[in-house]
Amino acid sequence: MFASITGLKSAGHASAGRRLPDARRLVLALLVALAPLLAACGGNSGADDYVERTAEELFSEGEQQMAAGNHEDAARAFEEVERQHPYSQLAVRGQVLAGYAYYEGQLYEEAIAALRTFIELHPGNPDVPYAHYLIGMSYYERISDVGRDQEMTQEALESFGELVRRYPDSEYSRDAELKMDLAFDHLAGKEMEIGRYYQKRGEFVAAINRFRAVVENYDTTTHVPEALHRLTESYLALGVFQEAQEAAAVLGYNYPDSVWYQRSYALMQQEEAGAPASEGSWLTGLF
Repeated sequence: MFASITGLKSAGHASAGRRLPDARRLVLALLVALAPLLAACGGNSGADDYVERTAEELFSEGEQQMAAGNHEDAARAFEEVERQHPYSQLAVRGQVLAGYAYYEGQLYEEAIAALRTFIELHPGNPDVPYAHYLIGMSYYERISDVGRDQEMTQEALESFGELVRRYPDSEYSRDAELKMDLAFDHLAGKEMEIGRYYQKRGEFVAAINRFRAVVENYDTTTHVPEALHRLTESYLALGVFQEAQEAAAVLGYNYPDSVWYQRSYALMQQEEAGAPASEGSWLTGLF
C-alpha cells in the first residue's frame, strides 16, 4: 500500500496538478474505509484470548473480590473455576459461592439460576440444603408490601417448603420455617386487605370469603382475631345472626384478651342476637 502511495506522488509531478489531489482523495478514502478493520485487529488483540489459570488462582480471585464487595466480579471468578476446571473440587464449591455472591449483590435471578444448576448437577452434595435456602432467600428478599402482587411470597414459600420437606434436619430448615411463618402472615395480610375493601363497599359475601380464607388457611397468623371480628360484622350486616354469634364465640374462646373480641362482644350486645349458635357452622368444625 505504501509503495502505491509513493508511485502516485511521483506521477503527480508530470501532471498539471489535477491528478495529484484525485490520488490523495483516493488514498484517504481507502484509509478511512480500512480504519475500523485496522483498529479492530489491533485493539482486540488478546482481549478475548483464553487465559488459563489454575483453579486455586481463580478461586482466590473470587474470594478477594467478595472481600472487596465486588459481588458480581466474584461470582464470575467462581464460575470461571468451573469453566476452566470443571472436574476439580473447587469447581463444585465455586458454583455454590457464585450463587451466594450473586445473592449478596442482590442479583437474585442470577443467584437462582446458578444455584438451581448446582442442585441439578450435584443433587447429593452436602451444600444442596444451603443452595435451596439461598433460592428461598432470593425470593424472600423481594417480598413486597401487602398492597402489591404476592408472587415472590408464593415462590419463597414453595422454595422454603421444599427445603423443609426434603431436609427437615438441616441447620437451615429451622430458619426456613420461621421465614415461612412470616410469609404466611404476609399472605394473610393481603387477604385481609382485600376483605376490608369489599366490606367497605358493602360487598359482604365477597368480604366473608376473604376473611374465611384467613381463618381456614392461615390459622396460625396474627390476622385471625381480626378476621373473626370482621366475619361477625359481615354476617350481622347480612342478617345471618347464628354465624355472627358463632364467629364472636370462637373469637372470645380463643382470643379472650384481644381488642377484636371486645369489639365483637359489644357489637353482639348492640344487636341483641339471641339466636343459639349453629351446630353445623363451618367455624365449629375448625375450632
